[in-house]
Amino acid sequence: MQYDRLTKGITVVFGILTAVLTVVGALSSPAVLFLALLFGASTYLMYYHRSGKMAASVYERVERRAATDGRGARRDDGRGAGPREEWEPPRDGRSRRTAERVRQARARRQQSSGPTTAEAYDRLGLDPSADESAVKQAYRDRVKATHPDTDGGSEREFKRVKAAYERLTDD
Repeated sequence: MQYDRLTKGITVVFGILTAVLTVVGALSSPAVLFLALLFGASTYLMYYHRSGKMAASVYERVERRAATDGRGARRDDGRGAGPREEWEPPRDGRSRRTAERVRQARARRQQSSGPTTAEAYDRLGLDPSADESAVKQAYRDRVKATHPDTDGGSEREFKRVKAAYERLTDD
């Protein structure tokens, strides 16, 4: 979550307030104990939210309701707003970081799966000493010739030309 540290800080502050108000209320006035009870409830709700248990229970309840039609009978007619695919509950911090690393590694692999710089120049019919305007002009010419909507165009070749241009403009 984006506000994970903020939520943790507020939870800690509310917990400390609860403890202090409980001690003060026990020593001085029962009215302060009522205030401590309210802060205690707020602390519990913040902790419950931060741990992910609240979201998991809400999603579990929604899935259960979507799997049945509300009366306990399974809905098999294929209509409605039930789940369409497997759902994964929100992740805790460690698994979220792991998933982010996996996503970044996959993006790097996909990014590196395109043509090399030498292949990109070759695909656009240029030599490696060509400047950016020459690359742009060669790309325009090749796209006009290979676009799938033209007579001699090929979608596969068009994608290759586009990948070559992206490789050369990203470097």
